[in-house]
Amino acid sequence: MAAPKKGRRPAGGQSRPGRALALILIAMVALTGGMFWSGHTTPRLGIDLAGGTSITLKAKAEPGKEDAVNETNMNTAVGIIDRRVNGLGVSEAEVQTQGKENIIVNIPRGVNEKQAREQVGTTAQLYFRPVLTYAPSQQPAPDASSSASPKPSASGATADSGKKDDKSATPSSSASTQGRAVSEALKAPSPTPTASGSATPKSSDSPKPSATPSADPAASALEQKFAALNCLDPKQRAAAGQGVKPEDSTVACGKNAIGQWEKYLLGPAEVDGKDVDNAKGVLDQQRGMWIVNMEFTEAGAKKFSQITSKLSQQQEPQNQFAIVLDGEVVSAPSVRTTLSANAEISGSFTQQSAQDLGNILSYGALPLSFDTQSVDTVTAALGGEQLQAGLIAGAIGLALVVLYLVIYYRGLSFVALLSLLASAILTYVIMSLLGPAIGFALNLPAVCGAIVAIGITADSFIVYFERIRDEIREGRTLRPAVERAWPRARRTILVSDFVSFLAAAVLFVVTVGKVQGFAFTLGLTTLLDVVVVFLFTKPLMTLLARTKFYGEGHAWSGLDPKRLGAKPPLRRSRRVSAPVDSPKEA
Repeated sequence: MAAPKKGRRPAGGQSRPGRALALILIAMVALTGGMFWSGHTTPRLGIDLAGGTSITLKAKAEPGKEDAVNETNMNTAVGIIDRRVNGLGVSEAEVQTQGKENIIVNIPRGVNEKQAREQVGTTAQLYFRPVLTYAPSQQPAPDASSSASPKPSASGATADSGKKDDKSATPSSSASTQGRAVSEALKAPSPTPTASGSATPKSSDSPKPSATPSADPAASALEQKFAALNCLDPKQRAAAGQGVKPEDSTVACGKNAIGQWEKYLLGPAEVDGKDVDNAKGVLDQQRGMWIVNMEFTEAGAKKFSQITSKLSQQQEPQNQFAIVLDGEVVSAPSVRTTLSANAEISGSFTQQSAQDLGNILSYGALPLSFDTQSVDTVTAALGGEQLQAGLIAGAIGLALVVLYLVIYYRGLSFVALLSLLASAILTYVIMSLLGPAIGFALNLPAVCGAIVAIGITADSFIVYFERIRDEIREGRTLRPAVERAWPRARRTILVSDFVSFLAAAVLFVVTVGKVQGFAFTLGLTTLLDVVVVFLFTKPLMTLLARTKFYGEGHAWSGLDPKRLGAKPPLRRSRRVSAPVDSPKEA
């Protein structure tokens, strides 16, 4: 006897809708937990909602360097301005390019506008300062005369990069000698040689206290500042070199090759960024390593020759000069011989790090300057009014959608409202997480994109509901109608959402500034619409079709066959023929 055939699942059927619902609920709980764990429970607001200052800068090339306004230098300028503005204590400032020669700086409220304009409107402050001493920031030095992890040096007309992680440890000169050198350098405008001997670098791995403390109150105060400096604290790093004149000694922070912060005690600036004529990272074919070549102006070559002549006679670390950009040490090469118009910085450079340092040095040489095109101030009150108006508009639109769903779809509006709530929760949580993750800021255009998304999401529900109703009108009961309607509705929803997402992607690519916020939000909510419809609306509808209220077509379910004008089920009738007695009667 043949076994009975199993019933075939209806096309588009979903045998286990509970799994899909569990998946999306777990994702919602995980994202919400991540939002609270990160501490960012609200979306980051843009300048038009939070208030602040928007500054537009236009780049211009110096005479003879007309090709300097290029993508590389513009990106370097963005990085420098971003670091400078965030040094004011603003962790959410936005710096971005607009077109080929404009930079937009959006600074939220709480920052002095005059100070901000001075910071972003001036060119990079680049100085070459002699290193008096340095120490790892993780190990506070008891005195300014300490030495730290060794820095490599090079022979010939080169200066070896201090970013190389050389672990050789050779005893250095006495602590008292270094202590006197630091004290004398703090008093004098330029470092004074205190020890002669081999140019081979010698250093110790741990700081040593000075045997001869400085008698100068100013020098002593600077030594105490160096000892107390903690470069692991962003606020202390930003304030370390603020307000220091070029002719004064100072303290600064910088990273070594392995990314660890080190603190430096530096002498007066001997060479200015204006003295650098050109610098670029190149590959040395003979040695197979990346280096940075520097060319100085005529005046700069004389200054650099004088300072390297003095530094080459010092013991480490006082034979190093620090390249200080906006108060931060970007490199600290050591010197073994007198250098002149051309210098080479070598070490453990990668292609990117060599090119970045070359760009920094070239930018400090003023290949670009900026003119302030406009400064717009957005008050917090105006931003609050705009946000309130946007929220009111969104609430009115949502209320109209809900009213329409309740009146026309009755019980089906419950499914639509739960789906809208799931979409709203996912949108809010993801926007809150994207703020600290990628710097996404919710501005007015983004709010508009979220309001438009309400209609897009509701449209997907309506398409599915109407497909189900069409199946019921054809005489089918609810459970098979739900499954048969899904493939047709799914195709329509995917095509509609694909068109919306494509429009958002194109708008995001071809526009700049705040309009990108609208495009980004529209694209994000369109993707979430697909997720909600597939993993929430369809499974929920499958479960509700098994209930008595919806399955039997209650008058308030929105699926009443009589109200929808359903046709009676089609039944085929058999033709009954009379018996034939004889061929003649037939």
